[in-house]
Amino acid sequence: MIQLFIVDDHPMVIEGIRSLLAQEADITLVGTASDPDQALTALSQLSADVVLLDINLPDINGIELCAKLKRLFPKLQVLGMSTFKERSYISRMIQAGASGYVLKSASKAEIIAAIHQTATGQMYVNAEVMQALAQPDQEQKIILTAREKEVLACIANGLTNKEIADQLFISTLTVDSHRKNLLAKFGVRNTAALVKMAMERGEVF
Repeated sequence: MIQLFIVDDHPMVIEGIRSLLAQEADITLVGTASDPDQALTALSQLSADVVLLDINLPDINGIELCAKLKRLFPKLQVLGMSTFKERSYISRMIQAGASGYVLKSASKAEIIAAIHQTATGQMYVNAEVMQALAQPDQEQKIILTAREKEVLACIANGLTNKEIADQLFISTLTVDSHRKNLLAKFGVRNTAALVKMAMERGEVF
């Protein structure tokens, strides 16, 4: 029996995976968490074989959390999960100790296969992820959408989420989502580090 734990800050994602597992007799969902602190507390109190870990999390990103989990619970297998399929995210997650990487757009069969394979300690990457890993490393190029660039410029100018929302005519929740995506894409923990790295890379001036 594989004991699975999910870390994702989107309730709909957790519920979606829970429903996928409903017919899987050999996988038990032993717990979920929406942020790193909840995950660390829960995993210190229960037994889990595999953690399905989203890269884009509040406070610290999934890459940092993966490294921390592997330090604290060496036998725990971590399966990275994200909408991001750029080479830099995948390779950094694996370098942090993940035993695999699955896209949120993956089919039920792929997700189940990924959980089974990582539970045995084997590496899991599907064809799409393998293709991304095969791409040349362009200095870990960060790909931003047009909206992310707008939000990043506003953040660099010191605007609050509400001010950015008013300026771009979007909701504060959308701004917060873009901000978290930017932190994950740049692999940083806070706004100051985000702006510093963005300036170093010439994303903002």
